[in-house]
Parts: sequence; C-alpha cells; structure tokens
Amino acid sequence: MAEEVITNSATKSPYSELVRMAYFVLPGRGKRVYRLAVARRIVDGTARRDRSPAALARRRTRVLRRAMYPSRRLQIGLGPWLRSLPARLPDPALTGALSRLEPPVRVAYVLRHIECMPRYAVRDQLIKLRVPDPWPVIDAADALEVPSGASPERFETALLRPVRNRSLLPLATAAALTAGLVGALVMTEGGGSFAGGRTASAHGLRLLTAVPGAWARGPHTLDTWPARGDLVHDRALTRRAVDAWAGVTGDRRARGGTAQLMYAGHSGTTALVLLRSGDRLARYASSGLEVVTAGADPSAPIHLGSGRYLLAPWDARPETLTGDPLDVRDGVTAPALARTRCGRGPAFHVDGPGGARTVGDLGGPRGAVLTYHSPAYRPSAGAATEPAPTRLGPEGLRFWERLGCATPRPERPVTEAMAWNFWSGTLPHGGRAADWACTRLTFADNGTASWATLLGADGPRAVGQRATGACDARRPVSGTWWRAPAGRWYYLAAAGPGLLPRAEAPFRSAGTQNRLLVATGRPNTPVALTAR
Repeated sequence: MAEEVITNSATKSPYSELVRMAYFVLPGRGKRVYRLAVARRIVDGTARRDRSPAALARRRTRVLRRAMYPSRRLQIGLGPWLRSLPARLPDPALTGALSRLEPPVRVAYVLRHIECMPRYAVRDQLIKLRVPDPWPVIDAADALEVPSGASPERFETALLRPVRNRSLLPLATAAALTAGLVGALVMTEGGGSFAGGRTASAHGLRLLTAVPGAWARGPHTLDTWPARGDLVHDRALTRRAVDAWAGVTGDRRARGGTAQLMYAGHSGTTALVLLRSGDRLARYASSGLEVVTAGADPSAPIHLGSGRYLLAPWDARPETLTGDPLDVRDGVTAPALARTRCGRGPAFHVDGPGGARTVGDLGGPRGAVLTYHSPAYRPSAGAATEPAPTRLGPEGLRFWERLGCATPRPERPVTEAMAWNFWSGTLPHGGRAADWACTRLTFADNGTASWATLLGADGPRAVGQRATGACDARRPVSGTWWRAPAGRWYYLAAAGPGLLPRAEAPFRSAGTQNRLLVATGRPNTPVALTAR
C-alpha cells in the first residue's frame, strides 16, 4: 500500500485542496503543467460566492465529477491557467499509475491516500458522485499497490490563486453555441459513476452506460460492462424500458434510483432491452417487463433467450461443445443450446482471464460454470477450496448431459454447479449400470445446496434417475430403497472414494462390496446413514 500523504498547514486553503484533488483525479498521462492548468480551470469554473461548509462540499463534488470525465474543451485556451505555476510538481509515476484505474477507483484512492479522508467520508462522497456500490470501489483503492517510486509527494499548491483575469462570457457563449451539438453526447456518454449518465425517466430513474473501455483499465465488475446491441442508440426504445421499470413497485424496483444499460438489440426478431440495477436484471420487450434477481457475478454470461448469451467484455474465443468456434457479434453469441431433452445442461465453452471454462444453462437468467469430478477424484487433504473450474472434457460433458435434467430449476441465480460422480458400477440382482452423483450449486449470494442423484437406477434408459436426498460435497454418501427387476426391495447406499457407507436400521441382511452397501428389509424403513 502506498504511504499516505502528510500535508502541511500551508496547503489547507479550499482552493489549493480542490486543485490538488482535481490534478490527481484527472485521467491521462499528459505533461504535468497542462494537467495542473486543466485542474485549476476546473476549480475556477466551480467558484461560487457562497463560502459555507455545505457550499464547499457541493463544490468539491462538482470538481471531482468534472475531473473524472473532463471535457476536451478544457484544453483549449489554457494560457491564463499556465501562469504562476508552483516550482514543485508531483512525480509523474503516481499519475501514470492512477491513469490505469477506473475514474471512481481513482477518486477513492485520491480521497483516501492523498487527502487522508476516512473510509466513511469517502463512501459518502462516492454516493454523491452517483457510484452505485461504493464499498467495492473503496476496497479496490485500498488494495492498490503503486509501483516503486510512485508514492505521492507534497504538492506545493498553497501559492496558487484563482484566475480572475478572464471573462466567463466567452465560455458561456461557446457553450450556448455548441449545446445542440454536444447534447446528444452528454445524454449518451455524460458523467456518472462507473458509467456515463444517459437519461432520466419521468419517474426519476436515471439510466447509466459504462464508460467505453472501463473494463480494460480497472477491476472486472458488472459496472464496467459496456452497453451493446444494434439498438443502443434508440433513445425512444431505451426510454420506454426505463419508464417501465421506474413504474414498478415493491421488491422488483431498481436500486438506488439508477439503472445500467447492458443491452439493447434484437433477440431473434424481437427488440429487447436489458437493464441492471444492483443484483437485479430487467428485461423489456414487446411482451412487457420482467425483473429477476441475477446476482452480481462479474463474468457469468447473461441469457438473452433462444440460446443467445451476452458475454463479459473480457471473455474471448467461445466454442461449441464440439470444439467449433461459436460466432459472436457485439458480445452476443450465436444460439448455443444444451443438447438435452429438457434444455438444461452444458451450452458452450469460453476463455477468460481465469482460463477456459464450460458454461451451462440451468434455467436461470445467467449461465453457470459447470465442473465435474470423476469416480476417482479425492479432495486434497486440508484444502479449503476446490480446484479452479476448467473446461469440461468428453466424460464431464456426457455426465452433465445426463445430469442436467435431474437438476431442479434453481429459484436463485447460480454461479457454479459441481457434479461429482462419486460411485459408478452395476446395481445388484439384475440391475443395470448406474452412477451416483453429488451435485452442489453455488448461488450468487454465496449460499450452497447439495443433493445426491442415482442415475440409471430405473428403467432401461441411462437417463433414468432418482433423487436420494442431501449429500456432503466433500464426503459424499447417499442411500435409497430400490426395487430390483425381479421385484424384491433392497436398500442401497454408496460413499465416495476412501469411504465406506454405514447404515443403521432393522435389516434382515446387509453387506458391502466396492463401496456399495446392499441390505434387505422392510421398504421405506427409516435408515441412519453415515460414512467412515
């Protein structure tokens, strides 16, 4: 962590503090004298007669907002602001490091580690700047390690004075003459948090769009997903979508009075607008508005319908399950449908910063990462987490295509689904080949649910399945009463590698072979099952 600045009392004038903040928040790596001139011009442009603490707080917000997304017009006619510069300017290595951050993270870093403000004050300031979720931004700023030699230095701004020798009339006149030209630009790419302000509905819901390329310059979050689709610039369509969501009441309302435009385009022949607010997604089409809870996973593809997915901007090279390239246009895949009778299961492969993975459709609003463990898999002793997800091989794909329809449609958004085929063999007394799986879903809120499924236990088809209750995803064991082809009932139980099932019940006989327990007794008798 970079050391915090110790400012001296000579720099404690409001003007010098605002200039220093604007200087470090400005993007880019230009010459320091021009950077300082633009910072002074921004601060001068926010001057008001009111000097009360509340007015100064509002002025700081205006300065920070303009410095986050400065207009190019500020670089024209800088002569008056290039005079009387201080003899000492900060090391350019720091501004170079800050330029790689997203504007909100840059603001948080400047306030925390250059202005030495406490976290709660930085959070309040970010909210005033309309950053929808300030705490992750502050955490990202606190976690930043600037390169060696880029620690902030004392900034000699105490002797700087506002530029008073230039009339504001030319600027006002230029603004009036160009208002018509830049209005659309402001509406589509104006200031905001991670996003640029776009428009507001009649009900006060503000629509934001991500700053272009923001995902490449800072943390990968949903806030940095750019708006995509061939109808992004159809303001009438997006306004109708915003108005529809703004009119919603109850727990389906947008959070914080803002909505992020994720997609506006065609899904097949239907015009679709996809909006996001916090962990909620709103889908607007001719059929109306649908609002779902979808979580905040930054990389999970969003299902647009008909097998098409909107990918994270940092994901690349999607492939079909057969290994052929999957066409992508403007971030949207060609139809990628699961090859199962119920439509749930593996859909496609995709590469991302963390490596290749397989995305599946489990019926939720977003794709889930599918993982698989074979019967030979054993968890690492003492490991707190499982191996990172990887692309499913042929065995994993086949197993998930059998298991997909046995996986109930989740009520909460799923980020990852793990299937462990912890026992594989032939059922006794004329039974067929079967597999016992422990499936664990990890939800967007970090909750989990696990259950066991016996595949191939009923009927001649391999897709036959029965749910056999909950399971421990690290020490799986499960059992069920089963009727053999000859009509006799048996209690079957199996455990994962290295374990043996142990059942307590009034059985008439019981035996275990190859980790499969087979017992006879009265069907549906309660059984206490453990593994050792």
